[in-house]
Amino acid sequence: MASLEGAVAVVTGAGRGLGRAIAEELGRGGAKVVINYANSKGPAEELVQKLGEDQAVAMQADVSDAEQAARLIEGAIEHFGRIDILVNNAGITRDKTMKKLTTDEWDQVVQTNLNSSYYTVKAALPHFTEQSSGKIINISSFVGQAGNFGQTNYAAAKAGMIGFTKSAAQELARYNVCVNAICPGFMETDMFSDVPEEVREKIKARIPLGRIGSADEVAKAVRYLVVDGDYITGQTLNINGGIYMQ
Repeated sequence: MASLEGAVAVVTGAGRGLGRAIAEELGRGGAKVVINYANSKGPAEELVQKLGEDQAVAMQADVSDAEQAARLIEGAIEHFGRIDILVNNAGITRDKTMKKLTTDEWDQVVQTNLNSSYYTVKAALPHFTEQSSGKIINISSFVGQAGNFGQTNYAAAKAGMIGFTKSAAQELARYNVCVNAICPGFMETDMFSDVPEEVREKIKARIPLGRIGSADEVAKAVRYLVVDGDYITGQTLNINGGIYMQ
């Protein structure tokens, strides 16, 4: 994909945080963007106004539900006529040690962070294969690679996204569809903003580059994979300041 002009992107969980930065980056580059949200209606509609109503649309869907995920993809195609880029970013945390973690908290995280990627890809697949092109980017996490205390549910889901990415890439290569994962480290997002300052300092001390990353840095990596990644598939791109090195 030499340019984003004319391309249509669906970004899940795009009302806030990484998803919002990704949607904005793709929109600024010329793509038409479907800004998916579950609960963040106000911020999603605000981003539509920023990008322009001819350039973006906000669509509510809880992608942890298979039917709603499918409706999101169909809605995107009805609105813009096609889909070229799918960014699976929707995610939640329910952090607890296994001793305190409930079955519901495990299921909520796995449904939202892992199963939603299958649901959206499954729905988009006929369209990608028919046009013999597409870019799928799954936003995983370094926690899925390294693990993290109190995040067994989150780590399992994010690790699952990496395995899903590799297998999907092998299956979809014949259709000229590239599937990759991005594993961010600690990023300045709403999810991270509640971390106490003393804990933030301890986290920064673990990062070789000595700082927390920005959502824009992840967004630029997504754009790179979309625009310049025609020969990149089945890979995991780490944007983490060196906190986890493969």
